[in-house]
Amino acid sequence: MRTLLAVVFALLTSMPALAAPPALPADDERPAYHLFTADGKPVSFGKMAKELAAAEVVLFGEQHNDPIAHWLELQVARELAQRKAGQVVLGLEMFERDVQPLVEQYNVGELDAKAFEEQSRPWPNYATDYKPLLELARQQKLRVVGTNVPRRYAQQVAKGSLTALDALPAAEKAWLAPLPIRVNYELPGYKGMAQMFGGDASHAAGVQNIIQAQALKDATMAHFIRQSRQPGQLLLHVNGSYHSDNHDGIVWYLRQAEPGLRILTISTVTQEQLGKLDKENLKKADYVLVVPSDMTKTY
Repeated sequence: MRTLLAVVFALLTSMPALAAPPALPADDERPAYHLFTADGKPVSFGKMAKELAAAEVVLFGEQHNDPIAHWLELQVARELAQRKAGQVVLGLEMFERDVQPLVEQYNVGELDAKAFEEQSRPWPNYATDYKPLLELARQQKLRVVGTNVPRRYAQQVAKGSLTALDALPAAEKAWLAPLPIRVNYELPGYKGMAQMFGGDASHAAGVQNIIQAQALKDATMAHFIRQSRQPGQLLLHVNGSYHSDNHDGIVWYLRQAEPGLRILTISTVTQEQLGKLDKENLKKADYVLVVPSDMTKTY
């Protein structure tokens, strides 16, 4: 019996150890995003952040319901605040100029969260998507500015053209870009809007009005970006991608007012594959954030 046990023991101890499960191949990974330069070259977050820090204005174009864009905005804001301590201003499309006093009061702790959220007309996805940015700004002592036109004026323009603004009181005109506002209907974004609404912007009054409403938003955001940034400061602005894609929209108005301004843009796009930048997304911005097309949405 002892001899038999010894043989069994010898057989067991001479067996090779069970192999560890093979590592997953690289193509079986599930990245949440990839970053590319304008010409489609992969770029690291660190390299992008270093170059963003050398700009005077950074426009982060998001898809409003994309959680990865919102998370990366937070990372960019935190990184820039570290790289340019005391010199970063945070601008947000999501707050309109007439509530700027409330934004400032909340930012410095003079207004509590409940009162701020009741009075400032935050977007429905504020709690998940934008509140973290405001909390970071309070922690890092970054000034926060709402840059958008009050939506009621954009609605008036969409119904009756930019001339509807002429009769506004001076106090209300202070919430807009200076009038009159020039509209370049040849900008790619505005031409795209004309096609989207099935009209020629140069002939269809209804389409013209819609584009003028968009231009009012772009011009107003550009105006308050410039007004809110002091020499030596970097203003990080969060807006829908359509407002800054193709370096038009907000960028065009910034360039008209200050041609030498150092501006960098980020655009958020979705793609079926993340390995390379799809042709239609090339040159859309200085940096392109690519998110999987099946990424979950915040609303």
